[in-house]
Amino acid sequence: MKLLRRIHLYAGLFLAPWVLMYAISTIAMNHRELFREEATSNPQWQKRSESRFSGVLSTDASIDQRATTILAWLGQDGAYNARWQAQRGALVIQRQRLIDPLRITYTPSDGRVVVEGQPTRTSALLERMHRRRGFDRDQVADDIWAFIVDAFIVVMIFWVISGFILWWQMKVTRRIGFVFALGGLAIFAFFAAVL
Repeated sequence: MKLLRRIHLYAGLFLAPWVLMYAISTIAMNHRELFREEATSNPQWQKRSESRFSGVLSTDASIDQRATTILAWLGQDGAYNARWQAQRGALVIQRQRLIDPLRITYTPSDGRVVVEGQPTRTSALLERMHRRRGFDRDQVADDIWAFIVDAFIVVMIFWVISGFILWWQMKVTRRIGFVFALGGLAIFAFFAAVL
């Protein structure tokens, strides 16, 4: 029991930043009215730089290959989404950075590369942190983040199981524990059935 308590405790201390991040970011998503002023003001992309691409892109390169080459040329390697905008004749790359995401537009006809950013908004930052995922990108930082999120999931399951074991060991709390456990299960079952 002592070992179980220690693991329960130290896992919680290690993952405390992630617990707080998920809790606070969920507040931002569940209570958007708290960020009404941010939500009503649609921040415009602001130009940060403009340059001419001096690298080489193969004409038969895929969108991802082109985006990766341009990001490497800019020194902006990392997670991204890229799409071709036929009406503009441009490749648009969304560089997914937690704090300062960028939009990079490459126009092959003149080789122009425009880098744009947006003013930081608290609600948007919190949502990006909440929705961040990894293992589908080649970046080590994304994989480490995803690994810690997986560890967080495992520890959450462990907390539930170890919490029940620790509760059961304390005979004084068994009756009231049953009330809380059954109450939580009943409320969860109700919402699972009606939502």
